[in-house]
Amino acid sequence: MAMSCTTTTNPLLEKFNTPHQTPPFDQIRTTDYLPAFRQAIAGAKQEIEAITRSAEQATFENTIVALDQAGEQLSGISSIFFNMASANTNEEIQKIAQEVSPLLTEFGSNIYMDTILFKRVKTVYENRAAAGLTPEQNTLLEDTWKAFVDGGANLAGENRERFKAISVELSKLGLQFDDNLLAETNDYQLHITDTANLAGLPESAVEAAAMTAREAGKEGWIFTLQAPSYGPFMQYADNRGLREELYKAYGSRCYRENAYNNSDIIRQLTALRLEKARIMGYPTYADYVLTDRMAKSPAEVNTFLSQLLAASHPHALKDKEEVEAFARTSGFEGELQRWDWGYYSNKLRIEKYALDDEMLKPYFKLENVIRGVFGLATTLYGVTFREVNNIPKYHPDVITYEVYDRDSSFLAVLYTDFFPRASKNGGAWMTDFRSQHVRDGKDIRPLVSIVMNFTKPTENKPSLLTFNEVKTLLHEFGHALHGMLSRATYTGTSGTNVYRDFVELPSQIMENWALEKEWLDQWAVHYETGEAIPQEYIDRIRNAANFQSGYVSDRQLSFGIVDMAWHTITAPVEEDIADFERRAMQPTEIFPPVAGTCFSSGFGHIFGGGYAAGYYSYKWAEVLDADAFSLFREKGIFDPETADSFRSNILEKGGTEHPMELYIRFRGQKPSTDALLERSGLK
Repeated sequence: MAMSCTTTTNPLLEKFNTPHQTPPFDQIRTTDYLPAFRQAIAGAKQEIEAITRSAEQATFENTIVALDQAGEQLSGISSIFFNMASANTNEEIQKIAQEVSPLLTEFGSNIYMDTILFKRVKTVYENRAAAGLTPEQNTLLEDTWKAFVDGGANLAGENRERFKAISVELSKLGLQFDDNLLAETNDYQLHITDTANLAGLPESAVEAAAMTAREAGKEGWIFTLQAPSYGPFMQYADNRGLREELYKAYGSRCYRENAYNNSDIIRQLTALRLEKARIMGYPTYADYVLTDRMAKSPAEVNTFLSQLLAASHPHALKDKEEVEAFARTSGFEGELQRWDWGYYSNKLRIEKYALDDEMLKPYFKLENVIRGVFGLATTLYGVTFREVNNIPKYHPDVITYEVYDRDSSFLAVLYTDFFPRASKNGGAWMTDFRSQHVRDGKDIRPLVSIVMNFTKPTENKPSLLTFNEVKTLLHEFGHALHGMLSRATYTGTSGTNVYRDFVELPSQIMENWALEKEWLDQWAVHYETGEAIPQEYIDRIRNAANFQSGYVSDRQLSFGIVDMAWHTITAPVEEDIADFERRAMQPTEIFPPVAGTCFSSGFGHIFGGGYAAGYYSYKWAEVLDADAFSLFREKGIFDPETADSFRSNILEKGGTEHPMELYIRFRGQKPSTDALLERSGLK
């Protein structure tokens, strides 16, 4: 009897036979990841060993460039997997992440602690002056040298082994932090069955809650802790008791006494980061991290934050007084609490400016906003977008585009993923499945993804965005442009591979166009009537641009301040994390504390992401973007010469040179905080 035998291949380990060699998501099974990682790590080790064992004298090409190119398959698999772990996860993926992360961390540590390999890097580094390197090559060399030094290359004995062990443990803890936060966010539901408890809520929020209830197989309405559900409830619901309940549920995520409590994880993370810094000879983790930032020390960061706080806090206190006085005219008694702020603040905004999210949303249909954002990129940089259906997707919600330059040459693939789901982390982010680089003389173009959590369409309405969601899309699209327009030679210097406190400039500058009539007039039309957004609405948006800017600035500064507090500790924190946080954030506070809540337990940017000792960069980049956009305002918001300069000096350059040199080349001067304070109405 004849027997047939089939061999199951792993698509992650094959050459991607897809358009633009995009990941074959339609073929990848969850069970493919772990064996793919193991094989790719083994292959990457062989590539590293070939560099280490080379009998040739170490040169920039055979050592630094070879290192930049090594492990390309492993990098690709990692990009795919960890993007899925954030945007489309499940329990199996989470378990694989916990198994794979230590392997990857150990692999990286072994590279940086390879004494023979470090000797080769050191040889190239010490002879760099005579090597005739280009600015980009010199940057890659400097970055490689620093990665080895920061990765423990100079360590020996017990310190060496302890450094490696800490790195592995930190990778596990960061993943567990994010898994806990996602689980806590998904676990809570505010189930309403009495229509009286819907008072004040706009029709769109009620309709979305009804759809959520139907999907859960329940009667009535369900509100969740995901932003498109949580935000409108806190802003519009008349029922103060339910606002309080929802606020406390959100504010206590991962701080309750259950399996998802992040308190011990935070104490362990910060203690291990401190120990790691101490091993490297730094007094705090922030000192260790800030050696490759535009702000070079904790003192410089804290001075920067303090200066902005001094400018914004008096305004924040006045903002609260104004809202409190307004609330009392509506019959409110007592002291304004945090769950009252969004509700009364919104009502005051309506009274002062006749402006409300609900009146604007019909003009911000998601498809129209996308058209406007893409059109802005076409006007400024000449790039165009073509939706395609032949590129595999990791979820049905994803839309894929081919991106072309003004000369019709292919630039990138862009993935967009807009709506919340239980398998997706909260917030918004840009990432890539492949960075731009040159290999064997060929320009390998990037595969870029932007992920958001916008209001979903319902049975009766399309996805209608709030004004803040429009700005969020502009922000993430700015990151995407940074990746898509990259013209670097090496992976390590391309796209968003820049200093953490510079990476937010391309994103935050894009938000400025949201206030510009000339741009809004091009695409903002009523989704039902086709009527253009009225001029008076645009005037109101502009007039309200600085509404409560003191409070907004204070709130953002408080995040940066608590981040610096956690990462400038000189001894492990043993007290309750909320007590530590409250003391750090006290200079920014305008509300009484709420027992049982804690911001840090859900602060994924610094405990699950890469912003530890770096959250200040959002405010730092605000200074850059305000100063940079002032040139657009001076020359014209669509001025071709200014746009070309921003593209060629900032967006295309990635991390090929020091960011301040790139910025000055574009702007002609160093940035000043004056532009930010003036734009915000704080000066």
